[in-house]
Amino acid sequence: MQKLISKTLLFAIVASLAGMSACKQTDVKAGDELVNEFISVNMDYWYYWKDKIPAGALENKSLAPETFFNSLLYTFDRTARPDGDRFSRFLENAEETESSLSGESKTTGARLALYNSNNTIAAFVMYVFPGSPAAKAGIKRGDVFSKITVDGQLATVDNYGPLLAEGTNYVYTMGRYENKAFVSGDQTKTVVAQPLQEDPMLLDTVYTKGTKKIGYLVYNRFYSKPNNSEQPLYDQKMAAIFGKFKAAGINEFILDLRYNGGGYTSTARTLGSFIAKGVTDKTVFSRDEYNATVTPELEKKQGKDFNVNYFQPKTENIGGNVQRVYVLVSSRTASASELVINALKPFMDVFIIGDVTVGKNVGSILIKDPKNRFPQGMMPIVIKVFNSAGQSDYTAGFTPNVVIKEDFSQPLYAFGDLREPLLSEAYYQITGNRNARRGVSETPDSDRLRIAPSLIETEMVVDKPFLK
Repeated sequence: MQKLISKTLLFAIVASLAGMSACKQTDVKAGDELVNEFISVNMDYWYYWKDKIPAGALENKSLAPETFFNSLLYTFDRTARPDGDRFSRFLENAEETESSLSGESKTTGARLALYNSNNTIAAFVMYVFPGSPAAKAGIKRGDVFSKITVDGQLATVDNYGPLLAEGTNYVYTMGRYENKAFVSGDQTKTVVAQPLQEDPMLLDTVYTKGTKKIGYLVYNRFYSKPNNSEQPLYDQKMAAIFGKFKAAGINEFILDLRYNGGGYTSTARTLGSFIAKGVTDKTVFSRDEYNATVTPELEKKQGKDFNVNYFQPKTENIGGNVQRVYVLVSSRTASASELVINALKPFMDVFIIGDVTVGKNVGSILIKDPKNRFPQGMMPIVIKVFNSAGQSDYTAGFTPNVVIKEDFSQPLYAFGDLREPLLSEAYYQITGNRNARRGVSETPDSDRLRIAPSLIETEMVVDKPFLK
């Protein structure tokens, strides 16, 4: 049976817009009306909370497109709408977002945790892409930037989003964090951003302690192949890594998802298929719930199992040798990462170490104009996901078995270094040996900023064929 979830990166478009080509993009007002019609048609069809779109909102198309899009949302409110939407997004440039979802973006290669320091952007370096301009400049995990200047402009809380997303020439002022404040040093590093493709698998290794053979994988994004590639090179690399783990005879496994904000549901299923214990291609990985409009149409076109995603048979599967998986997480762990955790729980013990995760049990599709008449697009929530036991109860995030908040105020050890607190805790749980102090957060969590909106952090994206 042909499955709804495609192995290729096809993006869903509702083709009801075909008759609107007469509108001219040169006319700003007409252009906005065209975009708003696109928003209206697709939200009325796809949006998971379609039945909760405010009355009359779909007809109020005189608003600016982003305002119009936001007016349709069943917006989250902790008290009034605790089941509401936290994640649907309007896109100013759908093509750029599509590239970013496959790991390609214009960047220095330094992945940053951003903070507000007296209205100026300060940052800790979470990790650096190998071979990137930042790596060549000597920037490493744990470095502190007290200031960031982009194209001659100082990054502040008011301008950091577009500045960091679109800038080219970066000057990082190196500094330190002490007495709960960012202090500037004398050294700066100048780095030029360029289009880069991130390899989602930053590190894999095996540790041996007595009879324990421990596989460790740092996995940072869910996508199967580089942008604009037809070859699933990252799925192939993943298979090679798990093949190495299996050949080494690992009997314990640590999966590091602390900086993984999500990605494609199909890749989450691939990763889970290498890990889960006792599964076959007839074992349910997850089920997707759509709205009442989409559900009967997809069932008619795809069959009664249109929303069921099965595990994939993998000769490199390590589940036969491990009783549990240790997952390292943080407050940035979201979406497809949480999908993997939830999907594995019915089949093996999942022991979580780190901070409470984001709590995204819903997924989006990227929708853009099929005729490329305007650059805007959107990523509305279209599904809620459940594991094989029918569980989807983690909107408040997963609470770790052992809570350790990453302490940016202290030097950060490299990934794979057994002194690194989260990894050290997992190693201790497995072997009884502790190699470093427990981490405690002394950095100003209340001042941490969401990374620039155009840089994807929490996306679970549904791969889907065209419907019409």
